[in-house]
Amino acid sequence: MSASPSSEAVSEAARAARAAAPSLAAAPAKTIDEALRGMARRLGGGAREAILAANQEDHAAARAGGMSGGLLDRLKLDEARLTAMAAQLDILAGVEAEPAQRTIRTLDGGLVLQEWRRPVGVIGANYEARPNVTVDVASQLVKSQNAGVLRTGSAALASAVALMDAVVAPALAEAGLDPAAVQLVRAKGRDSAEALVSQPGLIPLVILRGSGDSTRSLAERAALHGVRTLAHADGGGVLYLDEAADPAKAAALIDAGLDRLGVCNRLNLLLVHQAIWDATVPGVVDALAARTPAIAASLPPHSHALGYEWALDSAGEATVTIAPVSDVQEAARIANDETSGLAAGIVTESTAAAREFLAAYAGTGAFWNATTRLLDGFKLLALPETGINIDRVPGPRGPVTFRDLSLRQYVVVPADRAGDVSA
Repeated sequence: MSASPSSEAVSEAARAARAAAPSLAAAPAKTIDEALRGMARRLGGGAREAILAANQEDHAAARAGGMSGGLLDRLKLDEARLTAMAAQLDILAGVEAEPAQRTIRTLDGGLVLQEWRRPVGVIGANYEARPNVTVDVASQLVKSQNAGVLRTGSAALASAVALMDAVVAPALAEAGLDPAAVQLVRAKGRDSAEALVSQPGLIPLVILRGSGDSTRSLAERAALHGVRTLAHADGGGVLYLDEAADPAKAAALIDAGLDRLGVCNRLNLLLVHQAIWDATVPGVVDALAARTPAIAASLPPHSHALGYEWALDSAGEATVTIAPVSDVQEAARIANDETSGLAAGIVTESTAAAREFLAAYAGTGAFWNATTRLLDGFKLLALPETGINIDRVPGPRGPVTFRDLSLRQYVVVPADRAGDVSA
């Protein structure tokens, strides 16, 4: 059975990236950072017109196709967002690279144990229709000295092509690196996403950045083919208002958690201690309804699971679930067992309550008197991210950055010759 055109497109991109990978792996840190600064210059200069024109094309087609407001917001690029993307690239270029080698301990027989960091080689990335992620992921791969194969949703493909052709590739070439090291799959359709997670010999690791059933099915397919993934299929932030919550802080954090409705770390589930339910919830419901756009409160009895993720519901994204809880332990249990485990926070002036909640909640990000919107690579770590990993297994968890995209190798060498093999 012959491979589909989409599968062939992915294979071709992976082979090209693999052939170019040594260009990145052998490059000094200074060259890598020159390439990142070159991307920033292009975003801030001559490439803007072409990028914005392509994005307007994507945006108009998506709007005509009935895309929801939250997803349209994700898709949009404008002058301010391009400026922010350029600033993040400059910051990334200024971050010191991780050490390629470090000595762990001295062994018997005049030997030393070293830990070396090695690039993975070729890393794949599948992400939704968010054009900025094309640059986020490409820059993280370059900083970690990995080649890559990127695949975005069809709604953002024109924008992604413009970003690759006018920003990423020419910046790599200008720095003396092989521009083929970062590839973009230009074939539309889900077949290309499935092909991305089905070729372990060419693409051993794939970052799955997205939400819902589509990402879960891709992760399952990857596992069947022996491809490792860094992914999260579900999100949704949880905020618990303890009986000792400051009302003004609670109102401010509810507001901060809803600045964007289409993102995974937005406020999704509001838990309220039953002792303050009657005094608190009516005001919260009124404040949500007064927003633009108005946000509906899903109150008990709920016709859906408490952790239902509204950002994935194009018809109901402007909704927050509100539910009562009896104590800190119940709030933590719900956040652990009935949501994705992405992020949860407590609003309280009680140190004891905060300590109890933080000890009980086992999700990826935990917050005290802070918004779950901070669970973002740049907001949390001052670095762009490739995505957020919420797997409850050893390995990178939370925002995944260039520091997580390497392999560990143990190397034993004679102690008196260790300097001969230093990077």
